[in-house]
Amino acid sequence: MNEQYSLRGRVFHKLREDILTGKYQEKEELKEAAISKDLGVSRTPVREALRQLELEGLVNIIPNKGAYVNGITSKDIYDIYVIRSYLEGLCAKWACEHITQEQIDELEEIVYLSNFHIQKQHWEQIFELDNRFHLRLYESCGSKILEHILSDYHHYVERVRRNTLSTKERAGKASEEHSTILEAVKAGDQELAEKLANEHIFRSLENIEQQGLTNLME
Repeated sequence: MNEQYSLRGRVFHKLREDILTGKYQEKEELKEAAISKDLGVSRTPVREALRQLELEGLVNIIPNKGAYVNGITSKDIYDIYVIRSYLEGLCAKWACEHITQEQIDELEEIVYLSNFHIQKQHWEQIFELDNRFHLRLYESCGSKILEHILSDYHHYVERVRRNTLSTKERAGKASEEHSTILEAVKAGDQELAEKLANEHIFRSLENIEQQGLTNLME
């Protein structure tokens, strides 16, 4: 049972990643037989993964026809960032109470490494460190539910985030904002940590809107 669930989970995460990164285009049909052959699995875990993706709104299953990609629209991206802004604020607020010294040390190292790679303009490392900062902060909030929700939203906008962090100016500002959030969390200042985390996501959204949502999703 656990093996089957794990297999379905792997298929689900692979398909979701392929949809979010643009391997499968909007309205493209997801053919069970082709996916099964490509992934080396039976059609059962593929079918189950497609149903799960439909629940997340990424796939539309039409009876007697097939499964088609819904994808992520510009409106979806905007909505995700607005929702994230409030939830990330809550996450930082709760982290003030639950973060461990080990997590603080790791977050400080991430900020340090980010600043180093920004100077070198190592874009892939900058993106990965940005990922790590947010995911580690989610882990420190003391809520598995909030961590799961934020991790999913974070992953949903990965392609957009990668593009917005590809300039030295925005990457530098993002790292500065991470540093101030971390300092507020370390000080246990819940109100300030919540405010800074909320503003951080809104600034990211403003940057996205300036660059053009549609262009960033291509």
